Amino acid sequence: MLALSVAQRRELKARAHTLHPIVMIGKTGLSENVIDEVDRGLTSHELIKIKVQIDDRIARNALFEEICQRLDAAAVQHIGKILVIFRPNLEQILKKPSDSVKRKKREPFRTKRSFQN
Repeated sequence: MLALSVAQRRELKARAHTLHPIVMIGKTGLSENVIDEVDRGLTSHELIKIKVQIDDRIARNALFEEICQRLDAAAVQHIGKILVIFRPNLEQILKKPSDSVKRKKREPFRTKRSFQN
C-alpha cells in the first residue's frame, strides 16, 4: 500500500472534492469485476471516488484497505460511504521531459510610445 504525507493527502482531498464517484460497490461486496473497474479508473484518472452501498462501517473500512492493498494504491479519504483512492500514473511520470526543454524567451510589452513612432 502506498503511503502519503500529510501535505500530499491534503492536496489530493482538495482535488477530489469536485469529483463524482465513478465506481459503485453494491451490497454483495467486492468482486473481480469491481477490482478491474477500479484499476481501470485509477489507470486513467489517478484519483477516483468510490461509492459503497454497505451500511456497516467496519466492513467499509476492511473493503477500503483491501482495495488499496490489491491495487497498490493510497487511501486518501473515507467519509461516510464515499472512498477516495489515489495511485500515481507511472507512464506520465516517466514521460515528463518538460524540465529539460528550454522555454522561449517572452518578448517585452510594447509601450505607448512605441505605437506613436
